Amino acid sequence: MFGGSTPAALASRFSAVAHSFIADGPAERAERARRKLLTAIAEREPATLKQVAAAVRRGEPAVSRSVDALVRAGLVDRSPDPTNRRRLAMRLSDAGRSELERRPKTGGALEARLGRLAHSELRAIERAVEILERGT
Repeated sequence: MFGGSTPAALASRFSAVAHSFIADGPAERAERARRKLLTAIAEREPATLKQVAAAVRRGEPAVSRSVDALVRAGLVDRSPDPTNRRRLAMRLSDAGRSELERRPKTGGALEARLGRLAHSELRAIERAVEILERGT
C-alpha cells in the first residue's frame, strides 16, 4: 500500500480529518436533520410517516414533531391518503423543493483552511474528491 497504509487505516484517518473540518454546532445539526427529512420525503412521495421515520432512522413521534415544523414553515404539504383515510401523505411544497435544491450551507472554517493551501495541494485534494465521488 502507498505509504504503508491499509484501506482501514486510511478510512480511519480520513474520517478523523473530515470531522475536524465540519462545524457541528446546533445550527449545522438542525440544517442537516432538516435536509435529511426533506430528502426522505422527496424520495418517497407521497410519503407516509412510517416510511420517513424508517428512512431517517428515528422514531415516528419525533419525526411527526419535525414534520409538523416543516409543515408550519411551508416546506411540506400533508393531505389524507386517498387509499387509507387514517394515513397522511406528505409531499414537498414548491418552497420545500427550492430549499432542497439549494446548496447546503457550509461553514467558513473549511473554506478558510483550504484557502491557506498551495495550488498544488488544492489540486491534490480536488483529485482525491474526484476519486471519492466516482466511488471506485
